[in-house]
Formats: sequence, structure tokens, C-alpha cells
Amino acid sequence: MSLSLSPSPARLFSLLCACTVSQIEHCIDSKMAKTRLAWLLTLLSTQCYLSVLAVVLKTNNASPWTNEFDKVELSCVIESISTINPRIEWKKITSGGPSYVYFDKKIYGDLENRAVIREPATLLITNATRSDTAKYRCEVTAAEDQKAFDEILIDLVVRVKPVVPKCSVPKSVPLGKLAELSCVEEEGFPKSRYQWFKNMEEIPDDPKTSVKFFNSSYTLSTETGTLKFISVRKEDAGEYYCRAKNDAGHTQCAPQKMEVYDIDIVGIILGVLVVVVVLLCITVGICCAYKQGYFSSPQQTGNNYKVPAKGDGVDYVRTEDEGDFRHKSSFVI
Repeated sequence: MSLSLSPSPARLFSLLCACTVSQIEHCIDSKMAKTRLAWLLTLLSTQCYLSVLAVVLKTNNASPWTNEFDKVELSCVIESISTINPRIEWKKITSGGPSYVYFDKKIYGDLENRAVIREPATLLITNATRSDTAKYRCEVTAAEDQKAFDEILIDLVVRVKPVVPKCSVPKSVPLGKLAELSCVEEEGFPKSRYQWFKNMEEIPDDPKTSVKFFNSSYTLSTETGTLKFISVRKEDAGEYYCRAKNDAGHTQCAPQKMEVYDIDIVGIILGVLVVVVVLLCITVGICCAYKQGYFSSPQQTGNNYKVPAKGDGVDYVRTEDEGDFRHKSSFVI
């Protein structure tokens, strides 16, 4: 292999670092000036020495993801190091601060029985849960290297499939009135988005984009799961269900039927009139009965007297004149 003067110093450096000292003499073009050769050899010796005596980390995936209960690998690759037994640590970074995941060759925390280290520094989570979603930091300390410390940050996302959403569909709605259908699901991660279906057909976000729903007047929020009809039509009657979905999957609630009925104004007015007439007839009947004395108490006729009870030793004798009593005394010896 020979090198011309055209390659850049960076290119020459990468090529020369791959050669041994004895090979360098054959790698250099004979036409190269001695001063340039000396400069390159000095640069080579300095940079190659520093690269060997520096711990350098890299990762194959800085933003891994997995579904809940699956396994995931947090890659931490030691690209260069000269220390034989470096200190390797993993930390979980949350809002409460960092906490140890791997320290002194042991797994700690809630990953104790769900993670292992793949030599030399990769962390493998065998059964990921939603609580594992966080940032993780791989740290390597190499005491014998001139650059003795390096770290990489990995952002892990554990996706959670939505559970069956809670759907609310009104059973019956008056024609031309407002109707609101709701759909809620709070377990999925990332946050679920929502779709509504009528008679097994998806309802578009904008009714004007569909021939079947063109005349409908509604608003649909895929973020909150609310389907609101501004003015219900007869054609809006049917079976509705909602689907919650995210990157991990989707679930849906059971279909619920919504009916739309007419408001019979004439019937309501006639019903009110009948009630008024009945109440009026009852009132007139009560008044007539009261005037005829059906509700008055019987009056007393003549003079009714109550004979007072006799006291001990006193007799009362009634005379011919009504109301005239004569006292007759009797003595008990």
C-alpha cells in the first residue's frame, strides 16, 4: 500500500493508525518531503497514544422501545479502553433524580429480577413494564486510561396497549337537538387516540370528506374521544362504538344503539289541554258539592241539656217547668 500527497491529514492519520511502526515506512510515498513525514509521524504518535489511553463509549440505539412484557436491550459498547477491569455503572434518570440500576456488578431496584448485564456493559431488560420508561445512563470509569471516564444516555420507551375504553352513547335523542358521545381510555402509553364507528364504518374527522356523512353536522376529536352532533338528523340513528389505539395496539368498546325521534308538538299541546279540562271539571264538581252542603257538619236542633252528675248527699228533682230544678237536701246521720 502506498500513500500519495493528495490525501488529507485526517485520512492519512486513519490509515497510519492502522499500520505498525515497521509498516509506516513502506506506507509513505518516497516522494514525500522529510519535513512532512516528520510532522505526520509526530502527529501519529501523539494521537494514537491518546486514542489508546482513552475510554470511549457508543450505543447502537439511543432511543430504543418495546411493548410491555417484552424484552429490550440498552446497548452500551466500549469502543476503546486500556484498563483491564473498568468500573461499569447504570443509572435510571427520573424526575426524582438518578438511582442505581447496576452497581458493583449487581442489579438493583425493581429491575433486580428482570435484567442482566451482557458483557461488557450492555443492559438487557427481560420483562419490561410501563414503569421502566425513563432515561438510562451508562457510565464507565477506567482508572488506567488518560481519559478515564465516559458516559452515554439512552431514552427507553415501553409502549402499553390500551385497555377497553369507556364509551357513553345516548339511547335516544330528539330530532334536531344536540347529542354528545364520549370515549375515555387512560392506561395506554403513548396516550391513546380515538376513532368512532357507525354501523361498522369509520366516521371521518371531517364529514365533508365523505359522501355518506356529508350532510351530518358533527365535530370529532381524536385526542379527547368526543363525538358531538350539533343538530341530530334521522340518518344519524344507528349503532356506535369507539376504538382507542396507540403504537402498541388497539381495543374497542361494544356497539351501542342511538335512536332519533320526532318531537310531536300537536300531541303535547292536546295532552296539556286534556289535563287542564280534567282539572277544571274536578274543581267545578268540588264547588257544586260544597254549595249543596255535602261538606258541612250537621246542626243541633232544640235545647239539649246534659244532666249534671249527682254529688254525694244531693238530690235533684225536676219540676214541670223546663229548666227549673229544686234542690232537695238529704242528710245522712
